[in-house]
Amino acid sequence: MSMVLFASVVRVGDGLPLSASTDYEQDKELQETKKHLKGLSKKLGQFPDRCTVKIGQYNVNFTSSLGVGYLMVCTENYPSVLAFCYLDELQKEFIVTYDTKRINSAVRPYSFIEFDTFIQKTKQRYNSPRSLSTKINLSDMQTEIRLRPPYQLSREDLSSINGFSLHTASKYKGIAPTQMLEPVTLPGIVSCMLSVLCGGLNLLRGVHAIESILQNDDEDFNYVIAFFLGTAACLYQCYLFAYFSIWRTSKSFLALGLICLSNMYLSELRNVWQVLFHVTVGAFMTLQVRLRQPLGKAPDYNV
Repeated sequence: MSMVLFASVVRVGDGLPLSASTDYEQDKELQETKKHLKGLSKKLGQFPDRCTVKIGQYNVNFTSSLGVGYLMVCTENYPSVLAFCYLDELQKEFIVTYDTKRINSAVRPYSFIEFDTFIQKTKQRYNSPRSLSTKINLSDMQTEIRLRPPYQLSREDLSSINGFSLHTASKYKGIAPTQMLEPVTLPGIVSCMLSVLCGGLNLLRGVHAIESILQNDDEDFNYVIAFFLGTAACLYQCYLFAYFSIWRTSKSFLALGLICLSNMYLSELRNVWQVLFHVTVGAFMTLQVRLRQPLGKAPDYNV
């Protein structure tokens, strides 16, 4: 049976437990999993803001925001989208109920134990999915998880939590982890090669333009800027194609716009076919960036 088993709220800075669900489970493996939760609580600041890890027959999911972390243990077959919707509800309620000053000034463990009532009540709802009336929130979370899947922690990460590695902090810098992208296709390789070619041509013409300026003071230095901007835009599109980043598609469209503007300015130095070639390659590269999506889509779950 898929269900939420345990949840807790902790302070990210020092791992101080602020609240937790009342637990009457005597299962040894669950108790062992909760021990891992204590280690995770003290290291939340070193991990991305949304993570999941499988420990034995249980899944541990957690999120962090505004200096507070929300962790939960559920059975391994519990839907990921429901798990993170549950954590999202805890987060929203906790932020509304307690202000930052009070959270930061807490010194005793479980200073907000009264929040356990909300944790338990929400846990009961999420353990009866058919009674949930949060279809819109589930849909939003489904889309969010598809676009930015939770980072999957590994055994290596768990061992570093237990003190076997001293280099964890530098591994997770940034707002979100690097996601794996779908395999490269032949059109993607071709577009990347053409984009590098366009960038090389722009760079070569830019160097020649600098030489012309040095020999003739009448030359327009703005041409040099346009050539180098075109080079940067082409190479940046290749980077966006190869690596995951937030708003990849939007950034690629901005790079395409820069390619178009630079070629409009250079239309006096290029014929129509040359301008069309550069713009077409930029558009083709943007399409490939758009088509190459991150791996790991959230499961569909209809309540």
